[in-house]
Amino acid sequence: MAREYVWLVCTETGDRNYRVQKETRGTERLRLRKYCKRLRKHTIHEESRKK
Repeated sequence: MAREYVWLVCTETGDRNYRVQKETRGTERLRLRKYCKRLRKHTIHEESRKK
């Protein structure tokens, strides 16, 4: 299986808060509700590849 690390970025602040492994073949972009330390609440986090 081909797996790679992707960052989860908060949609409200733009902070990269989490790094997770993801299978690369045939998957959609991740969108999860995760905790944002800056806002101190759960927000939507989207997948982003680190440049």
